[in-house]
Amino acid sequence: MANDNWWRGAVIYQVYPRSYLDSNDDGVGDLPGLLARLDYIASLGVDAIWISPFFTSPMADFGYDIADYRNVDPLFGTLDDFDRVLAKAHALGLKVMIDQVLSHCSDQHPWFRESRQSLDNPKADWFVWADAKPDGTPPNNWLSIFGGVAWQWEPRRCQYYLHNFLASQPDLNFHNPDVRAAQLDNVRFWLDRGVDGLRLDAINFCFHDAQLRDNPAKPPELRTGRGFSPDNPYAFQYHWYNNTQPENLAFLEALRALMDRYPDVGALGEISSEDSLATMAEYCAPGRLHMGYSFELLTEDGSPAHIRATVEALEAKMIEGWPCWAISNHDVQRAVTRWGGADADDALARQLVALVCSLRGSVCLYQGEELGLPEAEVPFEALQDPYGKAFWPTFKGRDGCRTPMPWDTSEHAGFTRATPWLPIPEAHRARSVAAQEQDPGSVLNAVRAFLRWRKSQPALVRGAIRFFDAPPQLLVFERVLENARRLMVFNLSAEPCDWTLPMAGVQLPVPGPVAGRLDDGTVHLPARAVVCIVPAD
Repeated sequence: MANDNWWRGAVIYQVYPRSYLDSNDDGVGDLPGLLARLDYIASLGVDAIWISPFFTSPMADFGYDIADYRNVDPLFGTLDDFDRVLAKAHALGLKVMIDQVLSHCSDQHPWFRESRQSLDNPKADWFVWADAKPDGTPPNNWLSIFGGVAWQWEPRRCQYYLHNFLASQPDLNFHNPDVRAAQLDNVRFWLDRGVDGLRLDAINFCFHDAQLRDNPAKPPELRTGRGFSPDNPYAFQYHWYNNTQPENLAFLEALRALMDRYPDVGALGEISSEDSLATMAEYCAPGRLHMGYSFELLTEDGSPAHIRATVEALEAKMIEGWPCWAISNHDVQRAVTRWGGADADDALARQLVALVCSLRGSVCLYQGEELGLPEAEVPFEALQDPYGKAFWPTFKGRDGCRTPMPWDTSEHAGFTRATPWLPIPEAHRARSVAAQEQDPGSVLNAVRAFLRWRKSQPALVRGAIRFFDAPPQLLVFERVLENARRLMVFNLSAEPCDWTLPMAGVQLPVPGPVAGRLDDGTVHLPARAVVCIVPAD
């Protein structure tokens, strides 16, 4: 595999379009709004954008329930608007990745509307249908991530259909070769249009166990750690049979073969399995996906020990593949709140961007991360997320990380002149782009400075990684590319710390985060500080 692919070591900026910029004053962001802000994105120093779904959809899951894979929902604009985004992004030197949601679609998709009508129509076997048990209950014990059983009764067929997410998101039957071919055709449509990559949503959910075997129960002590709230029964099972089936590997190879017909495109798979790191390694083996990312750094544990253990575990398993790291996205609480709690501040926000961009792999930065936005408190009456409504108040859903981008300090933060689809908190308006542009010490300008500096350090972009033992509040690792070595030292605590350097070296200034200093072999680190050392040869 060539090592000069654009995606290898790239920083990818995730845009959640309904919350980026509203161009037509309906309260929802859109593609023309994204087009108007591409210059801003390019100014950050990122390499690519990933655009969350903008396809035709009833929006039950805000675009992850697709009714037409080849068109833009009128809420977001038109195909011509997308083409303009693509052309301008390319003119600015930005690559464009788009979401592809292959495992399931909307119940309003023509495929499902036909399939549900009878047992013998042309699309009858395009979804996962099963007979009830003799007592009328669902065919097995599988559960939906969004709560409750994963089966919905369909009276037209007198059968149940599978939905791993909302009941309005039926799972496609990938055991049917016609389904696989149709989804590859949909991928081809966007590759032909000129996109540079695909972010593959829930890619390990394409296949289910054809025997519909029950998932085994999980002991209570093992029900935490994968991002599920303790009141969600999904955590009560080992999900051995409703996803991550061996047949998926051949489909990934067919997908890769299709992508290999296009020059330098990349596939990034979102993976959530019982052992996501092992699945990442398996899915990113030669001839499959280019990159994979999981939820291991999207959990509440942001300790140096957890970060090191996660990266080292993946490094041990992913011999050939390329990881992609994220600490925030549209599905989880924002990182500065999740990992900082009461100690969250701008110093932490600057440090976290530097940290995730220093690990081996590519990086996804979520919109607003460059502003240090904390999680927004969204009252129940303003909640939009069906996941949050189902599990309120223990789990408040995903709306707190999806509130609109604050562009200025006006009433609706420059996002819209209408009422925004989610409320924008005052704390976000105070951290607006306009306010931070004027402050040389802002999180925004720190992120820009760090990303410029990172581009000048090939070892940080593509080098190997090796961790060092250090006090528990420190995360220390070396990145090595040929003869270039960079030792990165992060004090992840709110207290100062000293560390004795285990080798001779000189300090290399790191713009952006709080700076520490090297003095006579001792690294002095204030709270949230970062130090880069060039080891002596």
